[in-house]
Amino acid sequence: MANENTQVKRPVKITETILRDAHQSLIATRMPTEEMLPIIDTMDKVGYHAVECWGGATFDASLRFLKEDPWERLRKLRDGFKNTKLQMLFRGQNILGYSHYSDDVVEYFVQKSLANGIDIIRIFDCLNDLRNLETAVKAANKEKGHAQIALSYTLGDAYTLDYWKDTAKRIEEMGASSLCIKDMAGLLTPYKATELVSALKEGTDLPIDLHTHYTSGVGAMTYLKAVEAGCDIIDTAISPFSMGTSQPATEVLVETFKGTPYDTGLDQKLLKEIADHFKPYREECLASGLLNPKVMGVNINTLLYQVPGGMLSNLVSQLSEMGAEDKFDEVLEEVPRVR
Repeated sequence: MANENTQVKRPVKITETILRDAHQSLIATRMPTEEMLPIIDTMDKVGYHAVECWGGATFDASLRFLKEDPWERLRKLRDGFKNTKLQMLFRGQNILGYSHYSDDVVEYFVQKSLANGIDIIRIFDCLNDLRNLETAVKAANKEKGHAQIALSYTLGDAYTLDYWKDTAKRIEEMGASSLCIKDMAGLLTPYKATELVSALKEGTDLPIDLHTHYTSGVGAMTYLKAVEAGCDIIDTAISPFSMGTSQPATEVLVETFKGTPYDTGLDQKLLKEIADHFKPYREECLASGLLNPKVMGVNINTLLYQVPGGMLSNLVSQLSEMGAEDKFDEVLEEVPRVR
């Protein structure tokens, strides 16, 4: 058997989530633009595959809670990132909202997102109804953007390897530039990741990106097995805003693959600068209660209630506002009953 030194080099690519999903998952998307701007020059030197910085709940939170213009944030980030692709999360026909919008609105929003600085649009539907993705994908391709279509990973008898392979094939036929396994609740376990990535690699030629959360405690191991099985890209968060309901830590995965065929080539010194920048803000969030211990640990029960990491921090925030934070565990127990 070939050893590490004789194996073909296949560096895994890293998408950094600190500017979007990491803080959405831990502090309910409350990171202001002013906290981001001083460090983007350093981030731009790292060599990330992409930086996820927009979409998801950032649009709503910027307007509702931070009193910021989300478009202005995007333009400022684009000005700072000269060499790094910027990525957003797009809810298909829901755009960045919570109801369906007409095709012309979807098309115009995609066009403006790309025009203002986005390179990669990750497009998903929570029920894997690909009809809700078609308009956005066509619009992204028309504007020469990168349309990454996501499989919303979940558990259940219907979700066999054949189901995932068939859906991935349909995604490729729709015109996707890449495929994302979007494990938003941290349900994908290491050896299941091996099976899933291997099956998808057999069924499609698209690059595969894996997105998971550390909620159940297996995220880093899941990435390891996925990369060994052929996964091309993984989503990670710089350490001060990693783990818990966020993603596995960027520095840990970079060190894990160092000296192997999957070596990322990323500079730990630059990553330390980025981490050092965000550490004081993390302490501020802890002191203010914005970063709640309930979203920082491991909860294996996520395999039962299957709530996405990005929703858990908002759930804690909303319960706290209602004076019902002590009901957190009871609410989670109720979720599978109504699901």
